[in-house]
Amino acid sequence: MSQSFILVLDSGIGGLSVLHEIQLLCPDHPLLYLGDSEALPYGDKSEAWLINRLLALTEQLMTCYLIDMLVVACNTASTVVLGPIRDKLNIPVVGVVPAIKPAAQRSESRHIGLLATPGTVHRQYTDYLVDCFASGCQVTRVGTTDLVVLAEDKLAGRPVCPDRLSQVMEPLFCHSNLDTIVLGCTHFPFLKPELEQIAPRAIQWIDSGKAVARQVKSLLNLPGSVIRFPVSNRIKVNHALFTGALPEELAAYLMQVGFTHISRFNQS
Repeated sequence: MSQSFILVLDSGIGGLSVLHEIQLLCPDHPLLYLGDSEALPYGDKSEAWLINRLLALTEQLMTCYLIDMLVVACNTASTVVLGPIRDKLNIPVVGVVPAIKPAAQRSESRHIGLLATPGTVHRQYTDYLVDCFASGCQVTRVGTTDLVVLAEDKLAGRPVCPDRLSQVMEPLFCHSNLDTIVLGCTHFPFLKPELEQIAPRAIQWIDSGKAVARQVKSLLNLPGSVIRFPVSNRIKVNHALFTGALPEELAAYLMQVGFTHISRFNQS
């Protein structure tokens, strides 16, 4: 019987931070990762473009693979595409949104930062999250795609420039009472060690990866679950696909985190 997958999709390698959390909670379920590197980054794309792009990619993948569930592992895309994709597909679809609610709950100073791509920072859905869950907080927003590039560089084995990081973070670090920062892009958790190192004080760094993994696990464990056959009968194989040039410099990292097949995905 053909193997089925949880599909995790992002514009580059950022979604691997979410995939890692899913691996920890659902270690026996095969994973299919699509890095839409040809369109990196999603953070500067229009809503209409994102909807059309992700629908086309997902529908094409579903003609090639058995997909149990889709995880849109991109904050920017999740804020606009979840509704249209759920309307089209007959599988569970899980999204990633900025962890504003837990950040507001944990902040003692009531001043939190949102670090995300420009698209996520300015979306109406982000305004909705702030209004619903952080209305009693001061929320300072910083939109950047620089950290996307730095995260991609890090996983490719290239050094991360502390001065470049500090320049991006200055609009947040300059607020002495800001005690919590939301990492509102799935690329950014890869830079958490470097961010902690340059931070001028102790800061809580919060992302959505663990919450997404818990949601995936709960859906897989529901009565009448979408799992197509017993996990014990599976020979687990993880696939990584990229729409752009194959990231040869990332191959070692991808194999280290459990991918046995890495290839180019050509959109029709």
